[in-house]
Amino acid sequence: MKPIRVMSVLAILALAACGADGEPVQPDASIAIGVGSNGVNVGGTVGVNRGPLRLGVSLF
Repeated sequence: MKPIRVMSVLAILALAACGADGEPVQPDASIAIGVGSNGVNVGGTVGVNRGPLRLGVSLF
């Protein structure tokens, strides 16, 4: 993914989480570490939930 896209998505997440349109929403994050025949894999997700809507970014 191009750096400008990553920065754009992170900016949208920050705006959604800061409460610009209402109450602030606390972001959630998770990290996954896997070990397999190809070595060690590290990944994770960062996002916000508001009702049935989830906005997030996966980093794998």
